[in-house]
Amino acid sequence: MKTMITSVCVATIWAGTAMAQGYLGDVAIGQDDVRLGGKHYSPYLDQSYPNRVFFGDTHLHTSYSTDAGMIGNTLGPEEAFRFARGEKVRASLGDYAKLIRPLDFLVVADHAENLGLAPMISESNPKLLSIPWGREIHDMVKAGDPFGAYVMWGGAMMEVRDPIDDDDLTRTIWNRIVDTAERFNEPGLFTALHGFEWTSSYEANNLHRIVMFRDDADRVEDLVPFSNYDSSDPEDLWDWLEAYERDTGGRVMAFAHNGNLSNGLMFDDVRLNGEPIDAAYAERRMRWEPLYEVTQIKGDGETHPMLSPNDEFADYYTWDRGNFGLELKTPEMLPREYARTALARGLAFEEAIGVNPFKFGMIGSTDSHTSLATTREDNYFGKATAGEPGAGHERYDENIIQPDFLGEEITVKHYETLASGLAAAWARENTREAIWDAFKRKEVYATTGSRMTVRVFAGWDFEGHEVHRPDFAATGYARGVPMGADLFAGPEGAAPTFMVRALRDPDGANLDRIQIVKGWLGNAGEPQTKVFDVAWSGDREPDAEGKLPPVGSTVNGADFTNTIGAAALGGYWVDPEFDPGQRAYYYVRVLEIPTPSWLAHDEAFYGPLDLPEDAVMVQQDRAYTSPIWYTP
Repeated sequence: MKTMITSVCVATIWAGTAMAQGYLGDVAIGQDDVRLGGKHYSPYLDQSYPNRVFFGDTHLHTSYSTDAGMIGNTLGPEEAFRFARGEKVRASLGDYAKLIRPLDFLVVADHAENLGLAPMISESNPKLLSIPWGREIHDMVKAGDPFGAYVMWGGAMMEVRDPIDDDDLTRTIWNRIVDTAERFNEPGLFTALHGFEWTSSYEANNLHRIVMFRDDADRVEDLVPFSNYDSSDPEDLWDWLEAYERDTGGRVMAFAHNGNLSNGLMFDDVRLNGEPIDAAYAERRMRWEPLYEVTQIKGDGETHPMLSPNDEFADYYTWDRGNFGLELKTPEMLPREYARTALARGLAFEEAIGVNPFKFGMIGSTDSHTSLATTREDNYFGKATAGEPGAGHERYDENIIQPDFLGEEITVKHYETLASGLAAAWARENTREAIWDAFKRKEVYATTGSRMTVRVFAGWDFEGHEVHRPDFAATGYARGVPMGADLFAGPEGAAPTFMVRALRDPDGANLDRIQIVKGWLGNAGEPQTKVFDVAWSGDREPDAEGKLPPVGSTVNGADFTNTIGAAALGGYWVDPEFDPGQRAYYYVRVLEIPTPSWLAHDEAFYGPLDLPEDAVMVQQDRAYTSPIWYTP
């Protein structure tokens, strides 16, 4: 089944998008001016559904993160916000950088552990110098041994021992970040959300969470962010979040990193304390962690080729050697690390205990430690300052995952990073409240850096022609549910119907295809997943086994053309294998045509780089929507 939106529709959509993005505010009307159920000439007066998509980064580090500021990053929160808003900024190694278009929102999510240590050393902060350990590490840096000082700090992190242990000092630095976000937040134009990263590294396994607030400075100032020194257990973080809401009346949530450095702990069968997952745990987890960061610089976390052997797109920047250098990966860890399988396993938990602990939406973000939220392959400023343009071969050879006791077999180098990702939120306005609320209801999706527009609705009576309706979204909300929502039992004998639209990044590549990924429980209760092609470009036809031929490639070094693919695709799909008695989830994956990777762009700029054989030179950007869940 193949449907395509014509280029005429594309031009119309682009024009509307440009007008919306150029609009800098929203006109408020009073309650008395709204006549719900009444007649208006203008059909938009009472429209309330989300009608705009906003792109941002919820996971950006500045020099205030010790693992950024102590290894060369000199740019603080101010430069991060200026860059995200579209200004030209000079990177730490000297090159200038600028986004092709501004972002709509940003969270400066610096690590809570010894927040602001590098800036305090740089300014010879008197409070820091009054602490013996602070004086020692300060003097090492000033004497020309910053790497030795960084290793000294890393030792304290490994021991989970706060070498400073001064809440007043932490509170002072936190308030600097808060004040900077307040200065750059401009409702209707750009949203600066408050947040930080809790850096749980239990036994060198990555269990990090980003904490994101809905609130303004009056509630978040004077906080002491919860850190790994306080606890490595996510349940203790949830206690802290709950206390924040209780004490301030504010709103807050957390979301986890991609789990491929967690060595099976991110979506484990048991809690971190070894106790079994029960309904209370599942409810708390989804109350406080409604989302999952499925893609970022450190690998893609949608699925793994061992978990999805029939999915030709499964092996996308797979990081599967181990954790942070202490333990190698083993195959049984993989189902507890990747989103697709975790979502299916969540259905099994719901069947057993009545609550789904892995009912998460999906977003992407960068995890860049350069203060620069660069996600395009042709504008990639790296994971860390040592990997910025101009760093020489260190840009490719830097160890992101350091060999520790296991040697080179666990090492991951900078050339293996990807220029990912972005979080896209469907909302009516660009404000803290609207963006946070979109995240909370999971009406969000992830991209690996491209700004493609994706929308999906599920219902029981959609028809194929409705994908092309000009009021596509209004129809979807009126008779169905959007990404992130629940679809409950429909009419007897009916199967879920889906309407999907995808529009290419106006500055990027055409689209290859739209797919729907389904997960369900088999007859024996075992988790199952399957990928369905829903819409695609060109005149391709599936083969006898149902496989769609590749779209082809126009890549030539760092160049490609948009002479293949489609600028927009629309798909209508009815689940052909639907069983009304089986729990299921559905999410959309959209693939662009092949494009050059950042390494190909580097070779075009710098000349031949003598890269390893496994260096990725051609890749396909993609988007993953939050699922829609069906419950019998």
